Parts: sequence; C-alpha cells; structure tokens
Amino acid sequence: MEKANHTLVNEFVFLKFSNSPQIQMLFFILFLLIYLLSLAANTLILLLVVLDERLHTPMYFFIGNLSLVEIWYTTVTVPKMLANFISTRGVISVPSCIAQYYFFFSLAATELFILTTMAFDRYVAICRPLHYTLLLSPKTCKMLAWICWSLGFLCPMFPSFLLTQISFCTPNQINHFFCDADQIFRLSCTDTYAIQAVGYAFSTVIILGALLFTLLSYAQILATILAMASATARGKAFSTCTAHLSVVTIYFGTLIFMYVRPAVKYESSINKVVAIFYSVITPLLNPLIYTLRNKDVKDALRIIAAQIQGHHPISLET
Repeated sequence: MEKANHTLVNEFVFLKFSNSPQIQMLFFILFLLIYLLSLAANTLILLLVVLDERLHTPMYFFIGNLSLVEIWYTTVTVPKMLANFISTRGVISVPSCIAQYYFFFSLAATELFILTTMAFDRYVAICRPLHYTLLLSPKTCKMLAWICWSLGFLCPMFPSFLLTQISFCTPNQINHFFCDADQIFRLSCTDTYAIQAVGYAFSTVIILGALLFTLLSYAQILATILAMASATARGKAFSTCTAHLSVVTIYFGTLIFMYVRPAVKYESSINKVVAIFYSVITPLLNPLIYTLRNKDVKDALRIIAAQIQGHHPISLET
C-alpha cells in the first residue's frame, strides 16, 4: 500500500558529507587521490599479469581478475560521489539509481566468488601440490573465472528487477554516497517487505556460503601445514596464504556487517563509514596487500621501469 500524503518522485538527492564547502572540497581531493591511486595500482597489476610470463599461474590469473573487478567496482560509485562533492545538489534519477545498485552488487558478488575461488587455489597448492597443474589448468582457471563473473552478475538481477516495480516518494533524500539497498527501501512508497526478504536471503546465502567454503578450505590448509615436519616448510606454506587471508578477513567482515542482517534497522551514518572502507579504501589496499610486496611482481615492475626509461629491451618472459 502506498504512503498517503507523499509525492511520487523520479529522482533522489544525495545528502552532503558536510555543509561546509571547504570540507566538501577536502573530501573531493582526498577521494579523488584514493580513486586515482586505486585505478593505477589495479591497472598496473592487471598489465603485469598479462605481460609477464612468470605470472601466468593460477594464483596470479585470479589476482588479475580481482584487479579488473576492483577497477569497475570503484568506478560504479566513486565518480558520482566526486561529482556530488563539487555540485550544489547531487541528484540521481530513479532508473540510474537502480542501475547503480545492480552493477555495484554484481561486482561485489563477483569479487566474493573470485576470493572464494582463490581459497580453493591455495587449498590445491598446499594440500594437493602434485595435482595442482592438473586441477587448475589454464582451461579450468578460465572456466572458473567465467563462472565467477556470470554468477556475480546473475545474483542481483532478480532483486534489481523487483526494485523497478515499486514507487518512491518524498522525502527523496539518500544519506549515503551511492544507492545502497537500505537507502532505497527507506524511500519506497510501497510495502517492500517481500523485496527486502528476497535481498536479505540472497545476500545471506551468498556471503555465508562463500565464507563456509573459504573456512573449510583453510581448515584443510591448516591441518596440512601443521602436519609438515619442517618448520621452514610450514612457514613458507603459511606465508603464501597470509595475503589472501588478510583480504578475505577485511572483505567478508565488512560485507557481513552490512548485509547479513536487516539493513533498515541500522544507522545510515555507520553504514556510510563502513561502505567507504570496503568500496573505496579496500580496492586500493588489495593490490598493496596481495602483489606489490611479492618478489615476482617487484621483478616484473623493475623490468618494465627499465624499459620505460629507455634502456635496452628486456623480455618479460625471462
């Protein structure tokens, strides 16, 4: 049933982070720098994985996919947020808002599936090393990546379609920097209980299912590592998992906090802070955590830097 005495709207207004133009400009500069650094870091990782033959392994293949997701993941929300910082009135049409919702959660789900697949990669590398090249052949890796991307864009499709079937009323203000689920539900004129239930069920099953698979993979990895006789071997095996564990802990933790509970009962200001962390900060941290501290990647960076500076050609395949 539609709310009485409310006017139907066809656009939403994003509330500002601050009423001070100076603070808004500081936020603009800060998030612009973070966005550009994130794009540069993830693009660099993607290029290195493509160009350097030494990085043509399953682990780096999935890291390359992760970087590609991060590029688009931030691009769905951050440019609009930056525009709102320097505009007098940040608005977005209802269809654009629903489209942003769909692409944001598609890419979030894709990243979730890729991280889960990377847990499987670490499981095979440590627990079944003799079968590693057989179980994760180039063909298998491409198939797994295709499944991750396809499922990622399929999962939010039905909830997004349901959003197109509801009406929105005044006040049409969004206390966020993108069209998050709880904000859209707050602005609905109609009863959204069924849509919220569907969205909650989808997010809970997907996130907790991926978490369970990741935990089971690491339980097997931990058991295998503890069974190793050599302390050196244990340390080396565990070191190959620390980067992935760091990224998984950050990403799963924030997603569970945000979406594995009824969203509309929680304060938007808290959601906004957490959302900034996982949608803006984390895409910059991931390449730093995952690859820029890795020796193979540093070697590839040195080779490319030498080529750019005009030294004699050096093959990336050596």
